[in-house]
Amino acid sequence: MNYGIVAKILGSILIVDASLLLPPLMIALRSGDGTHRAFLLTILVTLIPGILMYWLIRPKMEIRAREGLAIVTLGWVLVSLLGAIPFVATGAVPGYVDALFETISGFTTTGASVIPDVEILPASILFWRSFTHWIGGMGILVFTVALLPALGMGSFHIFRAESPGPVAGRVAPRIRDTARYLYISYVSLTLLEILFLLLGDMSLFDAAVYTFGTVGTGGFAPHNTSLTHFGTYIHLVVSTFMILAGVSFSLHFYLYNRKVGEIVSDHELQFYLKGLLACVLLIGADLFLTGYNTLGISMRDALFQSASIMTTTGYATADFHQWPTFSKILLLVLMFVGGSAGSTAGGMKVIRVLILLKLIRREISKIFHPNAFVPVKLGRKVVPNEVVSRVNSFIAVHLLFFIVGSLVVSLEGVDVITAVSASAATLNNVGPGLGVIGPTGNYSGFSVLTKLVLSFLMLLGRLEIFTVLALLVPRGWTAES
Repeated sequence: MNYGIVAKILGSILIVDASLLLPPLMIALRSGDGTHRAFLLTILVTLIPGILMYWLIRPKMEIRAREGLAIVTLGWVLVSLLGAIPFVATGAVPGYVDALFETISGFTTTGASVIPDVEILPASILFWRSFTHWIGGMGILVFTVALLPALGMGSFHIFRAESPGPVAGRVAPRIRDTARYLYISYVSLTLLEILFLLLGDMSLFDAAVYTFGTVGTGGFAPHNTSLTHFGTYIHLVVSTFMILAGVSFSLHFYLYNRKVGEIVSDHELQFYLKGLLACVLLIGADLFLTGYNTLGISMRDALFQSASIMTTTGYATADFHQWPTFSKILLLVLMFVGGSAGSTAGGMKVIRVLILLKLIRREISKIFHPNAFVPVKLGRKVVPNEVVSRVNSFIAVHLLFFIVGSLVVSLEGVDVITAVSASAATLNNVGPGLGVIGPTGNYSGFSVLTKLVLSFLMLLGRLEIFTVLALLVPRGWTAES
């Protein structure tokens, strides 16, 4: 392990993180509520070690796979530990474990909260709370790769460990340029949604905060009732941008370059949209037939909640815990499916589910033709056996951690629905679940141990499990090759 390069790049991440604390500091100074001291403290505590680590360490400039994994995992832990300081220092959250839970939930774009009443929080804290979604959505490490050319070719290992999905793809020959293009798409989508929300008479502050949660697929809101008190226009705008955020940002880049053929032929996108549409129609019909409301309102809420859960955003326009069982089960399934690989959404990712279904189809086919060679294909492209094996392993381990998480939460004495959905909602980075932690509830009632376990599940879900597990193997720290 090249500890020097790990420390140096972690220092650069801390410098970037400190600079990202400036917007909430400006809001704190403008409001005059005294919270600026907490942000100044956090900036100093983050910036000084970052500068020392970056400028004083002169390591061998070589980044291999294990260094990339260490940088990504430790980077997320570091920014979460430091990002929790403003919550504690301002008294917004009573204890450090709760503050850490809230911060990890923010950076991992989960949106699970331990704060019962967010409307009493200062504007600067509300902004920082949602800004963590935007930072974590595309990934602070991808942001670092985009800004620091000194990382050179070795940055691919950071990019690959950071990027969600079975395969890390490029939209440009150089990883640094790929990261920059992805952030251009990310920022463009952010500004566009803010504009559309402003046209709906939403304040600039609310528009920015809700956009951070939408584009980052996080779900923190500045209101206790999320988006329930806004009208149909706002609901449709947010629904649209949640769906767009659940699409691979590589496709956004192709759209910008007018490569429509690449978009139309993308099998993951086709499956994503078809699956979402099917769930909207099924849930909408279920709501209407059980007397929920008119057909129009039923379909509108079905669209919003299906998009919110599938993209793992977690915003709510209704208390879906009160919906019929059929609709709740469909939402629970969508939690696991998640959005597209290369998007800001969590979950197992659409491409993995699609490959799994094709694998099941192949195994059924081989029952009738046991000696036939039947490759798993996406369109005309054969999926390599290595990728198929990686997908199977990921889904198996993902479900294993889901079961373990459910068992841990069940020790709290909660009902089965709460235990299962809490594990699913944190591991898949959704946020709200069913039962006690539904859209009108929160995670504040859980014990410290359960909050730490759920925080670990959030990190596992955001870093796609194996990135974290690889660092827990002792030989990964000691091996030289």
